[in-house]
Amino acid sequence: MIGVLYDIHGNLPALKAVLGDAPPVERWLLGGDYALFGAWPVETLARLRELRGATWIRGNGERWSAAPTEAPAAVQGAVAAAREALGPAAVAELAELPGEATLAAGGGVGEVLACHGSPVSDVRSFYPEPASDEEELLGGFGPGRLIFGHTHLAFRRTVAGGVELVNPGSVGMPFDGDPRPAYAVIHDDGVVEHRRVGYDHLASAAAVRDRFGPAPWTETVARRIELSRIDV
Repeated sequence: MIGVLYDIHGNLPALKAVLGDAPPVERWLLGGDYALFGAWPVETLARLRELRGATWIRGNGERWSAAPTEAPAAVQGAVAAAREALGPAAVAELAELPGEATLAAGGGVGEVLACHGSPVSDVRSFYPEPASDEEELLGGFGPGRLIFGHTHLAFRRTVAGGVELVNPGSVGMPFDGDPRPAYAVIHDDGVVEHRRVGYDHLASAAAVRDRFGPAPWTETVARRIELSRIDV
């Protein structure tokens, strides 16, 4: 079995809840955005490093932390805070992670590719409802299974060309109105199981305010954790 963790965002209590809930997996897929925004960037990274048999890929959070000028103005404060907490060595190490990885999976699902947003971008991605740019975002991939995150919305569906889209959802900051951390388990027969587990999300939101102080970005992050929505 493979445990699939995406978009943890420095939310250590959410990560601990997921690891406590997960069945005994042999491997882990870690899909990026590990430390940025949450109150425990260093501690979250340290806990992830303890996972055995992990495949790591880079998300936009890792890219932005290493190259702040590439990040939107609204998150510059968060990027600066993450950079200071992690230190230059960890920031550089995370930025050097590969942008994608291929996985071996059972069940005859074909090629399995993992990326953060899509094969062509770490900030452009797929949504539960079909969109007109999906063929472009696939970048020629298919048929097979594409595992991705970034949108913080757990879903699974099949698109033209025989591509199965699998988004495990966000561990640290879900955006579907459900504050419970979301992740996935891929069983040995290839079946994808989406899972959720409860934790004290209000305490994690409060910790962002306490750790980093009053700022527009800290309030936005805290409210997103509290409400599990992006439009706050």
